[in-house]
Amino acid sequence: MAGQELRYDGQTVVVTGAGGGLGKSYAIFFAARGANVVVNDLGGSFKGEGGGSAAADKVVDEIRAAGGKAVANYDDVVNGEAIIQTAIQNYGRIDVLINNAGILRDISFKNMKDQDWDLIMRVHVIGAYKCARAAWPYFRKQKYGRLISTTSAAGLFGSFGQCNYSAAKLSQVGFTETLAKEGLKYNILCNVIAPIAASRMTATVMPPEVLDNLRPEWVVPLVAVLAHPSNASETGSIFEVGGGHMAKLRWERAKGALLRADDSFTPAALLKKWDGVSDFSEPEYPTGVADFMGLLEQAQKLPPNPPAENIQFNGKVALVTGGGAGLGRIYCLQFAKYGAKVVVNDLMDCDTVVGEIKKMGGEAVGVKASAEDGDAVVKAAIDAYGRIDIIVNNAGILRDKAFTNMEDKQFQQVLDVHLRGTYKVSKAAWPHMLKQKYGRIVNTTSTSGIYGNFGQANYAAAKCGILGFSRALAREGAKYNIYVNTIAPNAGTNMTRSIMPEEMVQAFKPDYVAPAVLLLCSDKVPQPATGRLFEIGSGWVGETRWQRSGGAQFPIDVMLTPEAVKGVWEKVLDFDDGRADHPEDGTAGTEKIMANMENKANKKGGESKGKSDEGSEFLAAIETAKKAKAEGTDFAYDERDSILYNLGIGAKRTDLPLVFENADDFHLLPTFGVIPTFNAVAPFSMSELVPNFSPMMLLHGEQYLEIRSFPIPTEALTTSYPKLVEVVDKGNAGIIVTGSTTVDKKSKRELFYNESTVFIRGAGGFGGAKKGGDRGAATRVYKMPSRAPDAVVEERTTEEQAAIYRLSGDRNPLHIDPEFSKVGGFATPILHGLCFFGFAGKAVVQTFGMFKSIKVRFAGVVLPGQTLVTEMWREEGALVVFQTKVKETGKLCIAGAGAELVGEAGRSKL
Repeated sequence: MAGQELRYDGQTVVVTGAGGGLGKSYAIFFAARGANVVVNDLGGSFKGEGGGSAAADKVVDEIRAAGGKAVANYDDVVNGEAIIQTAIQNYGRIDVLINNAGILRDISFKNMKDQDWDLIMRVHVIGAYKCARAAWPYFRKQKYGRLISTTSAAGLFGSFGQCNYSAAKLSQVGFTETLAKEGLKYNILCNVIAPIAASRMTATVMPPEVLDNLRPEWVVPLVAVLAHPSNASETGSIFEVGGGHMAKLRWERAKGALLRADDSFTPAALLKKWDGVSDFSEPEYPTGVADFMGLLEQAQKLPPNPPAENIQFNGKVALVTGGGAGLGRIYCLQFAKYGAKVVVNDLMDCDTVVGEIKKMGGEAVGVKASAEDGDAVVKAAIDAYGRIDIIVNNAGILRDKAFTNMEDKQFQQVLDVHLRGTYKVSKAAWPHMLKQKYGRIVNTTSTSGIYGNFGQANYAAAKCGILGFSRALAREGAKYNIYVNTIAPNAGTNMTRSIMPEEMVQAFKPDYVAPAVLLLCSDKVPQPATGRLFEIGSGWVGETRWQRSGGAQFPIDVMLTPEAVKGVWEKVLDFDDGRADHPEDGTAGTEKIMANMENKANKKGGESKGKSDEGSEFLAAIETAKKAKAEGTDFAYDERDSILYNLGIGAKRTDLPLVFENADDFHLLPTFGVIPTFNAVAPFSMSELVPNFSPMMLLHGEQYLEIRSFPIPTEALTTSYPKLVEVVDKGNAGIIVTGSTTVDKKSKRELFYNESTVFIRGAGGFGGAKKGGDRGAATRVYKMPSRAPDAVVEERTTEEQAAIYRLSGDRNPLHIDPEFSKVGGFATPILHGLCFFGFAGKAVVQTFGMFKSIKVRFAGVVLPGQTLVTEMWREEGALVVFQTKVKETGKLCIAGAGAELVGEAGRSKL
């Protein structure tokens, strides 16, 4: 089968968010393989703003021009019925649904607004549900369907500044696992992918050189295999894919710690056996709940747990949502028993539990409100006790229903109470915990969320979303001594009474869950636990984590096909070949992809092509790329962005013309000209221009900037048009020069012209030009005079310099994330070259006046906090030559640089 072309003739494929990026690639692929395609796209921005028909229409036109069949749909994904009806009305059926639409609203949790949360949930969670729910009856009736959901590394591991997105993306795992269980007998197979691919969204967080090898075409073949009729068994699975790497993920459950389930099971007793909680020496690979009845039987055979010194919560304030009954009630009573002041929250009855606590000599107040009203719930704690130290987000409801019968209200209610309620309570408490630099939060997922469960698509989506939220929040809270963990408890409560036999409800006491919760809320857990997942019940506590197969890696210089993936499918799924690992964060996925960047089938001297044939291919590609015209990439900025850029290259609060918009001579520093074109889409791919291209071997060598209009506007809507200028063959390396013209979209006035030169080691020897062209100031390398500098400017960068500068458009994690910078070979995040280029340019302007062009050669690395020393010489005419050193090391970071001044007339226009 691996050698046969996978076709989809007669099938109808619906792709949401298909106007660009991954969605566009899916649509074009399936149409080329014979499918009828519904191209859905709202036409908004990646932040979820605006709308229009152009994006979808363009893809449909492209498909039809190639002889394929496609129709456009412009509905918001929350109008899933209309999207699916487009398929039925035009083609009479739907066979494949790819839930791909997505937006980003990245923001730190302390600054997150409800709108940032709700909009992400609306698109990613409700939208995916609505489309799947509309397609489901057709899938069932024809006894065939393939559904692909989209998660991300942010969902799987949690991501700083993405609590909303992480929650939404992991919710897709629980939701899809449930659909996989419900759909199996109808031949409806449902899988999840976590793609890493270049798109409008990833363009804001990944450098261009990495994006070049993360094209969507690397993701499409895996989806093609999963969506094909020949896939008759792979369902409920999760795959990581991108850059020629793909692997499967599954849950791995620890052997765990088991204690006697009676009154001797205390937090202190569990602490003595804590090492066993994360003992993965004898793991399970579950697809459902643990054998809690068997565990309970074993626990009752154990001797009483030995006495231990009690863990105390004196002076601490604990808030428990859903505290009026079941698990919540036991948590409240136990916290009070060990000295905490307790806030009992419940929508129904909290007074009874408050009374129980007071009767036993404890302190407690009740707050009757929904967890969705988190502000009121937390306010009650602050009003009563002046602080909040511990939150156990426990409140919940059930609205179980087979997916084919599920109503929108049932889905939304469960999502609101569980996921939004957890968010709202945590959000209200967060400022207090940040201020006191202390907090312990335990959030409640369930095995239905982790593994999916028949009839609980709503509950699974909400509960798995809570896990994604918790992992992201843990990353934001760690440095403030705020620890966030997630539990999946098994206990008999009024809620589980509707799905468990009464004898099991009686046997699985909440008392056998509470000790683990209290321990996680204490300061006693060794190597403080945060961001982790624990399954709990029957006196047993075990950690659950991801396991990833070794997977398959494909050469990045050979187009990947579904047939190639099919040919190594068993390798993708193999967890037992000794290559499996346990990723803990998004960097782990990036590492695999980065490692594959060196994987080339056609390296120099390889077997598949002669050197001359290979060289002629690159020379032809270069000529084609030189003729290619960019569509243009828009970039809007205002006075706020102007100030932010100036701050990013060292402006101080006393530099009013740079930081105060009402200053008489408020202006932008001219090196801002590199910003509008930073993420502009080029009409060519670097990997097609030189052999052995790898972003890991790429260096930003030179930058030329020309200011073409004065004064530089402090706010504008611009469009940048990149083009290929030249490619130079240096034998052991390749040089690619990209030019870009930026115009004011309104006036059509040219504002800036940039030339960026990149040096790619190991990418030469293809028979190209040995020397670059002479383009005057753009290619000149300036020689420093032998005399002492005419002026020297010394300026220290701050520890936060990289963090500030990246807000102007540089979202490369190399400059902010220590884990990512280590992958790039740097012990700590480094300053962007264009940032210290801006410092040097500022030194020229403030010493000699405005320049009309500037050219630099990057010569070294700068760490945030180091001091830049710019030495300048005024030459004949309007020329200033300069170089910049790092004071702490004495090494050059900018060499051979020069700037052409505009003279006194130009200076007056500042």
